[in-house]
Amino acid sequence: MISSRYNPAEVESKWYSHWMHNNYFHSTPDEREAYSIVIPPPNVTGVLHMGHMLNNTIQDILIRKARMDGKNACWVPGTDHASIATEAKVVKMLREQGIKKGDLTRERFLEYAFEWKDKYGGIILEQLQKLGASCDWDRTAFTMDEVRSDAVIKVFVDLYKKNKLYRGNRMVNWDPEAKTVLSNEEVIYGLEQSKLFHVKYQIEGSNDFITIATTRPETIPGDTALAVHPDDTRYANLTGKHVIVPIIGRVIPIIKDDYVDMEFGTGALKVTPAHDVNDYEIGKRHNLEVVDVFNEDGTMSLAASVYIGEDRFIVRKKFVKDLEQAGFIEKSEDYQNNVGRSERTNSVVEPRLSLQWYVDMKALAGPALDAVMRDEVEFFPKNQKNIYRHWMENIKDWCISRQLWWGHRIPAYYIGDDIFVAETSEEALSLAQQKYPKATMNDLLQDEDVLDTWFSSWLWPISVFDGFNDRKDLDYYYPTSVLVTGWDIIFLWVARMIMAGYEWEGKLPFKDVYFTGMVRDKQRRKMSKQLGNSPDALKLIEEFGADGVRFGMMSCSPAGGDLLFDEKLVEQGRNFSNKMWNALRLVDGWEIDSNIKISDSDTLAYNWMQHKMASLVTDVEKNFKEYRLSEALISCYSFVWTDFCSWYLEMVKPDFDAKMPIQTKANTVELFSQICSLMHPFMPFITEEIWHKLKTRNIGEDCIMSQYPKVNPFDQSIIDKLEQAKDIISNIRDIRNKNGIKMKDELDVYIIHSERSGLLMDHAGWTDICTKLGNLSSFTSTANENISGIGFISGTEKCIVAVKTEMDNAAQLNEKLLELTYQEGFVLSVQNKLSNERFVAGAPKDVVEKEKAKLSDGLERIKILKEDIKRLEGM
Repeated sequence: MISSRYNPAEVESKWYSHWMHNNYFHSTPDEREAYSIVIPPPNVTGVLHMGHMLNNTIQDILIRKARMDGKNACWVPGTDHASIATEAKVVKMLREQGIKKGDLTRERFLEYAFEWKDKYGGIILEQLQKLGASCDWDRTAFTMDEVRSDAVIKVFVDLYKKNKLYRGNRMVNWDPEAKTVLSNEEVIYGLEQSKLFHVKYQIEGSNDFITIATTRPETIPGDTALAVHPDDTRYANLTGKHVIVPIIGRVIPIIKDDYVDMEFGTGALKVTPAHDVNDYEIGKRHNLEVVDVFNEDGTMSLAASVYIGEDRFIVRKKFVKDLEQAGFIEKSEDYQNNVGRSERTNSVVEPRLSLQWYVDMKALAGPALDAVMRDEVEFFPKNQKNIYRHWMENIKDWCISRQLWWGHRIPAYYIGDDIFVAETSEEALSLAQQKYPKATMNDLLQDEDVLDTWFSSWLWPISVFDGFNDRKDLDYYYPTSVLVTGWDIIFLWVARMIMAGYEWEGKLPFKDVYFTGMVRDKQRRKMSKQLGNSPDALKLIEEFGADGVRFGMMSCSPAGGDLLFDEKLVEQGRNFSNKMWNALRLVDGWEIDSNIKISDSDTLAYNWMQHKMASLVTDVEKNFKEYRLSEALISCYSFVWTDFCSWYLEMVKPDFDAKMPIQTKANTVELFSQICSLMHPFMPFITEEIWHKLKTRNIGEDCIMSQYPKVNPFDQSIIDKLEQAKDIISNIRDIRNKNGIKMKDELDVYIIHSERSGLLMDHAGWTDICTKLGNLSSFTSTANENISGIGFISGTEKCIVAVKTEMDNAAQLNEKLLELTYQEGFVLSVQNKLSNERFVAGAPKDVVEKEKAKLSDGLERIKILKEDIKRLEGM
């Protein structure tokens, strides 16, 4: 006995355990075609949110489909060590225990960090299982595990030996909260409301002043020059002069430099080489002193000489007050400027001069740019190609060192100013002894910094298969089939993985890249904790079931476009599950009689569904190839809800208390099984449950391993005949509703004889379907167009429902006139399309022929309507 209500929680737990027990997710190389995906590794600090839900639902759909297509499907899961975020979490945990990071050795801190990671780091992967993710969990990787760490160290050493990696003293992006450098891609810029202060600098030996404009008065203590443009006549007489830094009293030179914008403010610029990238370049050109006024935590340094140890933003307010009291502020005004913030901590980033490690990205970018431009690596959607090209053509060197303890420690060792880069300290000592024969391990000092988290992530498609040590898995699974990721990390991750693929494997790391959109609310706002508009992902699964959530996410996720999430869509997914469940209960309750022969109408209905499904599978396959998964799902949903549940089951359903032919039920079970296979990648749990409820299966005969419906030829004429039957039935039902005719009251319906109607009526079972679903006493062909009743047009065929009606001629005439207006507009649009030479020449032949058929049918309908209108006008 099948339960009256579908219970998602019970079903999901049962089947996920069953799949795991049978090792269906595990993959090892064999003779089959490989289909591999590597998961974008979520941070170990992460918990499941809506972005993860979307991204991993898409990956699971693709991997389940590939598995059912007979490919050796391998989806590799894993997590990212997330240097900045994780270290911040561990420091916070220690602080709550009364422990300061500074009181610990590096080794002891890392012990605490790994303890934290072991306790919390796998939570998000466990949560993905609730969603139904069919990852090969035996392959779970971590960016700081032994295999991945070895890969990172090997790559660093290799790049250094190739002179594609170097150490340099350059201006960097500094995160004062995390106390580490950031790459350009880790800085998020946005317009913010600021104040523009106009500050007066006194010309030495004069009572005159030069005014400059700045949004950062707290950096004034670091000024070492005042610059004007060489062509600015306003300052022509100031050559060789000096000004006095307000409050500080330092005398600094007036210099001339082409960088200065004469149109901005007064045309004079304060130069602070330690705290602005452009000022640093000016400083190098003019050999200016560099005064760093900030400590690493954003407080004022000893070199600032004022407000030492106080936070930069508090000092901004205090220093402005001092300037105002001393008469150095000419005016202030509201001002919008671009402010860079740390992607991880949201702290305002400081430009800072620092000695760091860099990758020479220009040396790596060429093959990766060409691969995407030639579609060797194909982007979906295509519009991301231009963004990618612009970044790659203007690529900057990648700063890869981070001032943290949690991460891969840089394998560089020092004796004085000499650097020895090696995979191990023993190898480094061997290198050092070539220059310092008496050197011992105690003489070597390893670099204190760790590598940027992305330096391990860019190797992910290679390192998850242990590709730097053992080629067996790599040669089979690499390049991977597709990468599913967000467009927001196209530079941080995607581009770098492509560069790494060509640098170490000489080929692309994945064939396709599918960029998902951003998950937003109905008001198009990005989901965030601050706005309170991000639903709890696990609670959604608990309330609506994993299948319902997957349906809701995918049904509003156009390829590459932002997902406008609405909980009603998840509710629709749950309702769809219930619809299929109720269909199962209906079919299960049918009783069979082996003595009853299958009818022509049941045979026709089954043939219609087979051809309709074949047509659908053709479209679904095309959508899968183009990563239009939302469109594929919606077309499947429409087919199951409308064609199968609302029409087919009604066509073959036996009368009350009657039995049905054994073949009809067998056909229905077969169709339902095919539907389970069709829908399984999208909604794996309910399809597996229904699959097993439909009939007794052999051990191992599970839906997850069934064959996905193949593309087969289909007969469009059979589909069209049943679609016209549906249209006729719908028209009859509409007439019943408008005229208050009960469904139990039988009706006589006539179809006006034509060549087309003759073909319809002669097709075995067609008339029976119309009679059954329309509840007709008769459905006959006639040449008499003057039968009393209500007429309607279906396709090009005119039908009459022989009923006495209270609807007057005027009302019928009005309906016909409205329909005529619509049909004339439709015909005009088709004519315009066919008169477009570019369309006719460029469109596929079958598309053009369909448009011509539409035009012919439309003209025929107009002809029939005009005849009806003429008849009604004459009554």
